[in-house]
Amino acid sequence: MNGGLVVNDGFIYEEEKLLTVLKTSLFFANDGFTVYDCKGELVFRVESYGPDSRDQGEIALMDAHGRCLLTVRRKRPSLHQRWEGYSGEGTDGNKPIFSVRRSSIIGRCSVTVEVYGSPGAEYQIEGSFANRSCTIFNAAKESMAEIRRKVDASTNVVLGKDVFSLCLKPGFDGAFAMGLVLILDQITGDDAVPTTED
Repeated sequence: MNGGLVVNDGFIYEEEKLLTVLKTSLFFANDGFTVYDCKGELVFRVESYGPDSRDQGEIALMDAHGRCLLTVRRKRPSLHQRWEGYSGEGTDGNKPIFSVRRSSIIGRCSVTVEVYGSPGAEYQIEGSFANRSCTIFNAAKESMAEIRRKVDASTNVVLGKDVFSLCLKPGFDGAFAMGLVLILDQITGDDAVPTTED
């Protein structure tokens, strides 16, 4: 399976992996996330630096021990919404390892992901993140990861949008996938806020 390493090989699994993503924003939009595996063990956590941060467009993805794996940041100025991902903590002086660009189609999520240093490594994200229903495809149009609503196994009830599933195909970097979730969440949050720039 051609998934490949982007962020961290410790989060590439040989078998399909289902993660539960819990959005923990109680007070501010895009406050944070916690991500668990099927045994209930913490895999990732995310904390934005709150509304007072120096650069609100920067979000860190950490492992269960609080080690920073990836920092995503909105590129400004940018005509189209463009985000970049950096390995480790912070973006100062680092080169981005991937970029995410959204095409300006209102109401439909069409997002292109370009991985630097890997010729031809491009991904498309199709579907609606707002509805927690989208798929990350590689250049060969193979599904690499899916974001979908989580269903409570005991009651068969679809849970709210603050809890959802991230299904990783074998060989696809889970830290990279989670970085893309963070960016999709930011893009969707931007859509929900009316702007005066129209």
